[in-house]
Amino acid sequence: MTTVCQQDKVRVNFLPFLFTSGQRQLYNIQLSISQLCCTFTLPISEPVTVLENKDQSRTSLASLGEFALIDHLTKSVELTQPSTLKGIGDDAAVLDFKDKKVVVSTDMLVEGVHFDLAYMPLKHLGYKAVVVNVSDICAMNAKPTHITVSIAVSNRFPLEALEELYEGIRLAAKVYGVDIIGGDTTSSQKGMLLSITALGEAEADEITYRNGAGNTDLLVVTGDVGAAYMGLQVLEREKQVFQVNPNNQPDLDAYTYLIERQLKPEARVDVRNTLKELGIQPTAMIDVSDGLSSEIIHLCKQSGTGCNLYEEKIPGDPQLIGACEEFNIDITTVAINGGEDYELLFTIKMEDYDKLKGNPNFTVIGHMTQESEGIHLITRANTKIPLKARGWNGMSGE
Repeated sequence: MTTVCQQDKVRVNFLPFLFTSGQRQLYNIQLSISQLCCTFTLPISEPVTVLENKDQSRTSLASLGEFALIDHLTKSVELTQPSTLKGIGDDAAVLDFKDKKVVVSTDMLVEGVHFDLAYMPLKHLGYKAVVVNVSDICAMNAKPTHITVSIAVSNRFPLEALEELYEGIRLAAKVYGVDIIGGDTTSSQKGMLLSITALGEAEADEITYRNGAGNTDLLVVTGDVGAAYMGLQVLEREKQVFQVNPNNQPDLDAYTYLIERQLKPEARVDVRNTLKELGIQPTAMIDVSDGLSSEIIHLCKQSGTGCNLYEEKIPGDPQLIGACEEFNIDITTVAINGGEDYELLFTIKMEDYDKLKGNPNFTVIGHMTQESEGIHLITRANTKIPLKARGWNGMSGE
């Protein structure tokens, strides 16, 4: 199993931003989370009382205007990709990918639908927004190279809030080696909205689509699944406790990995090079954002195949097992229906099995079948259950 912690890469001092008392956040929970997530730690020199400083200065966005805001947020953006000829500062960016194919993906994050600022620190939100899009590029077996960032915010957000948000965005851009080459800012009648477009590059024969799986291909997943969903359940529970007793200090030591997977996931940019080194070309690929069952069904429908998923093979972290027992939730239900893991799910030819056998990054969890055989979960009792998509529904918010 591969953990997503990037402790050796980047450490960031994170101080949660305060809104007005009418929009109070879960500061105690945020403090605990930021101490537990190894890449986002509070500076020891800052006393906790800083979190309750109601005199903290706030700079109204209206006092800057759109163009000054853009200049302020992007002044420290650095370009590192050789394919970037022109970035921020003109009517459009100019890119040159030579003879490589270009891969493009866009995702939108909406406050109250995709994130809750009660427990989502703005710096983490900025980081995660980039990860969500970079993961889509990785799912095409391509290398992420560029992003554009568009933000809409209401007047309740001061400049300092956007600085925190953009700091997380710049950090993710640095970690994944992508250039920020443009975007937009505008006002919102309510809340915050983030839209990020990611671009990547790959040779034509490297790109992997969803529709290439064969009837006998093996189904493989990276890392582990289900942890992000249980991290969300922990945070939602602590939010409810906080609403009843704002002075309650949660003990989150038992959920560090789960919470990190929810608040600060990582895109699997390493998989492309690992598979190349192993001499494996995936036949189909997708990232696990809406739940394992949903993604398997996508692969099967696009490829015209069936699938047998084996319950006993699904990888889960020990913290997930403990949390599921505590919440009285079936771990298999969480593993196949919980989303936001941002692991990669792909298929390979049977003859490539020996190349990845024993590799801790990958787990073979099933195999593809004839389309007429259907899509099933094979339980530990060797019972076949039709697999249904019960993951995230972006239109209903459930």
